[in-house]
Amino acid sequence: MSGTSAGRLLDGRVRYRQPQQGFRSGIEPVLLAASVPAQAGELVLEAGTGAGAALLCLAARVPGIGGAGVERDPALAKLARENLAANGFSGIAILEEDIEELECGKEFAHAFANPPWHDAAGTPPAHPARVSAKRGGERLGAWTEALARRIAPRGTLTLILPTARLVDALAAAAVGGCGSLALFPLWPRLGHPAKLVLVRAIRGGRAPFALLPGLVLHQPNGRFTAEAEAVLRGGAALDLSCRFP
Repeated sequence: MSGTSAGRLLDGRVRYRQPQQGFRSGIEPVLLAASVPAQAGELVLEAGTGAGAALLCLAARVPGIGGAGVERDPALAKLARENLAANGFSGIAILEEDIEELECGKEFAHAFANPPWHDAAGTPPAHPARVSAKRGGERLGAWTEALARRIAPRGTLTLILPTARLVDALAAAAVGGCGSLALFPLWPRLGHPAKLVLVRAIRGGRAPFALLPGLVLHQPNGRFTAEAEAVLRGGAALDLSCRFP
């Protein structure tokens, strides 16, 4: 793919190429990958894989996982395959599909996504690739349901979302048969409202709703906190499990 830039994820543990223009990854896919409770040998499914940042980080943290990333943009799908191959992650396939139409005949232990959530109203992004990646808020519920339907019983569904779209995502997860809902706020700074949250649900889960402590991302001086650095650079996991007495 022409017009790409080379970079590193997880403090250089992962080589990563992404488009120079259009949608470029931030910290969201790294945080999302850190929150997926996969174990070696399990199958994972990501919707809207893009160039593969989240899958790459998850595969680096949990060697031996398999599964698939779903990306309908052929150029991004090709780039994701190249990124996985460059890092030696051979057990994950990239499918050029729409998640709502995916037919793969498998049940996955874990599904996750950083879904498009912007509504069609308002000023569109300047680059067409950003429109495709960001717009589609009206499909958020359908994406969530589609992922939920492909999880095995007791499997997990994990999303990273703005707080404004929580109601839609939680309702769709319930329609897809997922319960045991847990919210993990991502606080920009201590004492500031969370703009993003991680959402965890379990297929067939019946546990009470849980609001977890979350993660403070930045210190007052703007640098990442030690806890955030441990995830973003050190590859540490985020624990979204709910333990009740």
